[in-house]
Amino acid sequence: MTRGFLLGKFMPPHAGHQMLIDSARAMVDELTILVCWLPGDPIPGPLRLQWMRELAPGCRVIGHDAVVPQAPEDSADFWPIWQAIVAQAHPEPIDLLFAGEAYGLRLAQEVGGRFVPLGARILGADQDGLGGLSASAVRADPWSHWRWIAPPVRAHFTRTIVLHGVESTGKSVLAERLARHFDTIWVPEYGRAQAEVHSVDMDEADLLLIGAAQSATITAGQRLANRRLFADTDALMTAAWAEMMIGHAPDALLAHPKADLYLLLEPDVAWIDDGTRIYGDDPVRARFADISRNVLINSGVNWASVGGDWDSRFTRAVSLIEDLAPPYMTSGFDLAQESE
Repeated sequence: MTRGFLLGKFMPPHAGHQMLIDSARAMVDELTILVCWLPGDPIPGPLRLQWMRELAPGCRVIGHDAVVPQAPEDSADFWPIWQAIVAQAHPEPIDLLFAGEAYGLRLAQEVGGRFVPLGARILGADQDGLGGLSASAVRADPWSHWRWIAPPVRAHFTRTIVLHGVESTGKSVLAERLARHFDTIWVPEYGRAQAEVHSVDMDEADLLLIGAAQSATITAGQRLANRRLFADTDALMTAAWAEMMIGHAPDALLAHPKADLYLLLEPDVAWIDDGTRIYGDDPVRARFADISRNVLINSGVNWASVGGDWDSRFTRAVSLIEDLAPPYMTSGFDLAQESE
């Protein structure tokens, strides 16, 4: 039985980490990965632990959240402290300790293992096949490093834009058009499928199912999107439907995750009956539009109004989306300067 060990903050995990993990896993019978975090880290530690468990199946992945020195100059007891941390996480003898940083040599000596300097960063960024890729670089500009980020991590950095509004305002067509323009994907409206398969007559249970299904498909789509994900409505629009259909919006619909931007499509275009639409009379449509707007206002989300003809809507939507800031983050720090 050959046992291996590696540690890091993985903030976030990227292709360099995946290469290190996959290589280490191929060299040992059992690999333990210690994911470390501190309060106030730019990306929550439990989320990184979840990512690593998905990215390293078959490995023993353990979290460590104690506040401890991050570099030898922080404490005279730095190495004994970390030797104890490793011993707690890996009580069995360690045969091979893997790292892409020079600190791995001393840590291996402290824990009684052999240092295996996998990861080209120890050789210098100019020799790194991934171009000096580091977690700090990914945090600083995730979208520029998109190809090196795994799907579960991409979801964290994806900007989600929801098209919100009453029937027959062009949400589906605009969502598809925007997705093509930004070279990404879009999530259709689940409620329409529900109505076509079952009925437009819905009770609270139906509406809760629609909200849950729409939210679930958006979450799934965030892993597959190219930096931005467009959705034809989310649970907030289902809440507006609930107000119209059953007289109140269940709290569960208001509790689903929120998008980064909502585009409220104004009802200043003609209503078209397609067989599933039911609120076409002008007074009723106006009331539905007010409810839809108030749902956004009361939820405190980031939203903007989009009206006019179809091309005007597209042009304004593109402008609003381009103004939405990419997910740049603070760089944070890692063990031994950047043991990522």
